[in-house]
Amino acid sequence: MRTLERIIVHRDRRAHRRFVRVGLTLAAASLALAACGSSSASSSASSSKAPIVVGTSLSLTGDFASNGIAFQQGYNAWVHYVNAHGGLLGHQVSLKILNDDSSPSQVATNYQDLITTDHVPLIVGPFSSLLTVPAAKIASRYGYAMVEGAGGAPSVFSYGLKNVFDVSYPIKIAVVPTAEWIASLPKSERPTTAAYVTSNNIFAEPQIAPAQAVLQKAGVRTVYNQVFQSETTDFSPLADAIVASHAQVVVLSSTSVSKIIDFVKIFTASHFYPKVLIGTNGVGEPTFVNAVGKQAANGIIEPNGWYPGYKNPLSTTFVDEYLKLYGGSAGSITASSAEAFGTGEVLAQAVEATHSFNQAKILKYLHSGAVFQTDQGPVKFNAKGENVDGIVQTFQWQDGGNKLVQILPKGSQSVAPLFPRPAAD
Repeated sequence: MRTLERIIVHRDRRAHRRFVRVGLTLAAASLALAACGSSSASSSASSSKAPIVVGTSLSLTGDFASNGIAFQQGYNAWVHYVNAHGGLLGHQVSLKILNDDSSPSQVATNYQDLITTDHVPLIVGPFSSLLTVPAAKIASRYGYAMVEGAGGAPSVFSYGLKNVFDVSYPIKIAVVPTAEWIASLPKSERPTTAAYVTSNNIFAEPQIAPAQAVLQKAGVRTVYNQVFQSETTDFSPLADAIVASHAQVVVLSSTSVSKIIDFVKIFTASHFYPKVLIGTNGVGEPTFVNAVGKQAANGIIEPNGWYPGYKNPLSTTFVDEYLKLYGGSAGSITASSAEAFGTGEVLAQAVEATHSFNQAKILKYLHSGAVFQTDQGPVKFNAKGENVDGIVQTFQWQDGGNKLVQILPKGSQSVAPLFPRPAAD
């Protein structure tokens, strides 16, 4: 698997370099479009049909590199699809990507350069809530709309910015549907105790309290609740404490799937199998199963906004475009790539609806209450820029860890949850 990942990363970085070379070639044309600001960019582009450069900063190196590269893939798939269908308002689209090295200061510099030096007519967001805040502040300074797909932490929307729009569901509600399902179980079957552990990350930590409130109201008593520092490397004391608590529900929240893997490995070695085990990030990916083993993965739950089997026409479109560019199978595509593709879809729909590249018009439309359709489902922004129509889809490994299935929301696509989670011994 490590060899395959190196091949994928190498291939994607080569693809990135090709896209950047194209972006640099076309950037000169975009300068003419935006030399007088975002308002004049619209009239110049419409008359010349010159290519349109969409700028972004992504974490191609650093802590967020795996997700940054997945976002690159999703954006590339969107550009490929848009250009195959006539571009934006008849203009072919070029993507210019700057590497922020997963750094908040560098992401701010990158968007400053994209807007004031490269004069890109349009931008899309970076990966992670941590980087979205500084990026959106720069964009706001110059009146640019920032549509993004991975900045759903509550803190992103606490600054009063009017230019940031997250196409994914608000992260604070991620575990709530699972908690509500547990609360709905007959009292004789319902777990009675729960343990929560989270990194002190603006994306991971806010997912705990809302779910905990639902469970406590249903009589599920909290027996352990701990926040760990993001730089923690030894999880044995935390995991051992959870094991000792005999919690029947365990929620593990982290932006790093490797940290969730460490907890699950310790639980398995200790023969600890809570009735419900939830991991908030990366649990649905093959990397997780390969690391912990199929039997240990069996019954583990993850909330997410997308998965390869999602029966949505735009999701099918995304998968098709992704596979044209990168090959492989649908099961290898991550939700991060889908989030990026959905970001592009919303931006394109706003441009088409306003028939303009004018930032003021695009901002007004994004705030209008319009409903957008994406590969993750419907999108409608509230005044803060949160997607109030965002759907939390909840998945579980079943069939001995061989199959990832949707268990919530209940409907034609879902199957019954595996409960209680079986022991792997």
